[in-house]
Amino acid sequence: MLTDVTEKIAGKVRVLSDEQKEKVLEFVENLEPQKRTPWQIWQEHLKNIPEEELDKIPTDASQNLDHYLYGAPKK
Repeated sequence: MLTDVTEKIAGKVRVLSDEQKEKVLEFVENLEPQKRTPWQIWQEHLKNIPEEELDKIPTDASQNLDHYLYGAPKK
C-alpha cells in the first residue's frame, strides 16, 4: 500500500514545473520531525517553569538528591 501512495505522489510530482517541484520539496522537508537533542528538549521545558519556582530549588540539590526525595541524611 505504501508503494501505491509513493507512486501516486511521484506521478503527480513528475508533471510539475521545476518551480512547483521546489515548493513540494520545501513542503515535504517541513513535514519531517525535527531532531532535537536532550539538551534542547530540557531547555524548552525550562522556559515553562516560572523563575520563582526555579529559585526554590536548593543549591545543593544535585549533591543531596536522596535527601530531598527520600529524606536520607545530607552528604
